[in-house]
Amino acid sequence: MIIQSVHFARLSVPLHTPFKTALRTVTHIDDLVLIIDTRCGRRGYGSAPSTPVITGDTHQSILSVIEQVLQHQLIGQHIQDINRLCDDLAAAVVGNYSAKAACEIALYDLWSQSLGVPLYQALGGHQSELKTDVTISVDSIDKMLSDCDRALSNGFDVLKIKIGNELEQDIKRVQAIAAHVDSKASLRLDVNQGWDAKQSVRALQAIESQGIVLELVEQPVPAHDIDGLCYISERVQSKIMADESAFSAKQVFTLLERGAVDIINIKLMKSGGLSRAIRIGEVAATYDCPCMIGCMLEGSIAVSAAAHLAAAKTRQISLIDLDGPALGQYDPIQGGATFSGPLISLNQTAGLGIAAIDGLIELADGVWQ
Repeated sequence: MIIQSVHFARLSVPLHTPFKTALRTVTHIDDLVLIIDTRCGRRGYGSAPSTPVITGDTHQSILSVIEQVLQHQLIGQHIQDINRLCDDLAAAVVGNYSAKAACEIALYDLWSQSLGVPLYQALGGHQSELKTDVTISVDSIDKMLSDCDRALSNGFDVLKIKIGNELEQDIKRVQAIAAHVDSKASLRLDVNQGWDAKQSVRALQAIESQGIVLELVEQPVPAHDIDGLCYISERVQSKIMADESAFSAKQVFTLLERGAVDIINIKLMKSGGLSRAIRIGEVAATYDCPCMIGCMLEGSIAVSAAAHLAAAKTRQISLIDLDGPALGQYDPIQGGATFSGPLISLNQTAGLGIAAIDGLIELADGVWQ
């Protein structure tokens, strides 16, 4: 199976409610879709969102680096040589992790198609169903409580609460949600780098003193502040998870060697794709450190790939945060994984199983529009 061509499209899906964090507010899932065609007529799909404040990548930068650099590592190559292809992508340009991830997703789609099995089986997995949490965006307390009620009514029993804008108000948000939800759901906090180390300890000790049990607290301090993560971990009961501090296997090694965190959040858009995500999981496993598989605000192409990876690596990845498609008003992907409330059911057809995509807007001349 030889790669023949690469082309691009845009896919946009409106959200049920605006997605708000300490860093940004978003109203649509907006993906650059990468389409790789082979000489034998097979087609592989990848995608990536714009996350400039997290990865530094925009839709235009992703498109440009694939068109100008990465596609030249792929065209004319055999898909069966996937390990070398992924290594070539990683070495072709510094950074640009989302562009590399989009390419790898399409490559792994084609590779597992060539084997005639779903991606999770090609990766050595057997489990075909996963259960995800759902994000509650930072907002007024009343709005967040309403969003929690909607999530519970849709079957979610793990809620990821976005906070990090205002320390005192954040504490009140968590206390109100914990009292409102009571025992109907587990709570995860995602601070999105919104506090410093001393604020984190103050807030978490105040929350813990009320008897509120948090499953985890995600990235309370800026990504570079490893000393801050150590400071927090030594002083609170809650488990601390690294997100923006953990892009690479080398960073994960440093975090775990220093005892800075208890959990690692793996995201394809941070690692540069599945191959490097697998390496991160392997490093974490040597420290008996559990991993979460997460996503940016992405549609079901990239999220499906992450779900296949998680299903194949259940001993390394025990926490699932793949709610991107559930936040959209509809899923434009035909075939492939299905997202129904908290339940993710993986396709039994080859690759990612994508048969068609509704609403694709073809992009030409290397320009994001």
